[in-house]
Amino acid sequence: MSWPSSNVRPTSYDVASRAGVSQSAVSRCFRPGGSISPKTRARVVAAAEALGYQPNAVASGLITKRTNMVAVIISNLTNLYYPEVLAQVTRRLSDRGVRVLLFTLAAESDVDETLAQVWRYRVDGAIVAARLSPEQLRNFARHHVPVVLYNRHGEGEPVSSVRCDSADGERVLVDRLFAAGHRCFGIITGPSDSYVSQERVRAATQRLTELSHPPAIVAGSFDYESGDAGLRTLMARTQGNLDALICVNDLMAIGAIDCARLNFGKAVPGGLSIVGFDGVAPARWANYRVSTIRQPVGQMTEAAVAMVLGRIDDPDLTPEVRTFSGALVEGGSARLDPA
Repeated sequence: MSWPSSNVRPTSYDVASRAGVSQSAVSRCFRPGGSISPKTRARVVAAAEALGYQPNAVASGLITKRTNMVAVIISNLTNLYYPEVLAQVTRRLSDRGVRVLLFTLAAESDVDETLAQVWRYRVDGAIVAARLSPEQLRNFARHHVPVVLYNRHGEGEPVSSVRCDSADGERVLVDRLFAAGHRCFGIITGPSDSYVSQERVRAATQRLTELSHPPAIVAGSFDYESGDAGLRTLMARTQGNLDALICVNDLMAIGAIDCARLNFGKAVPGGLSIVGFDGVAPARWANYRVSTIRQPVGQMTEAAVAMVLGRIDDPDLTPEVRTFSGALVEGGSARLDPA
């Protein structure tokens, strides 16, 4: 019997012929959950290895009506938090035999163009870390693509989401700073279209207003440079009296710490307390040791993956919201009153 030449890809029929089994047995062998005896599986695998055969994922998708792909839409990869999220989501989906189709946004407001691409790839589901309008959320339903939002709400539409309680985290930071004696507060925000930034700024501002010490606020963009620029602006606006700075992510806090030390000769935290949010790895570096709220990325990504896969298997599952609490990391960049 002759086998395929080296320049022709072997098919499942070639594997079946070599193993002495039916073609359907080969299909069951390479289909997750397929029913096949251990003896037959061993014969098929040996034949496949000898021929250099790999099952065609596209062809399998035509049979199962699935692509085994989940779209992941993430905005602003300059935010060090998102690459960590992406790495964990990818690993957890890969462990379940599902591949990630990644879409990145320069800004959350760019999502319309991205969604047009998502529909063309006919993904099985989506995990979205970007702001979606009610109409965009309804489009997921129209295309029969279950979606789980990461770190945000559905804003008017019933949709599954996984989120860290950012508002509670900001209130903890404000209360601990205020109790330690700080009275002149500043906030550096994220991009204007960022849901996460708006939620954090709103919570911190509301709490400081309740304490009769409303903050000075400047716009940032989640990057190192805007931490530096934001602190310069706030120092000018407060005539150098700023004594507590709230940055809505860690990377801006790192930029502000360097600016305080190198440009204003401020001791951190002796002359100025600076806090961040997220708990990314560089925030733990010895030069910074940022006081921050660490998000439970492992728990949140595991929940997001489980929720989207569950809704791929059962589209009738009702939407749910899972909220996780962040953990205060006292670090060394802020004077915080003992709990």
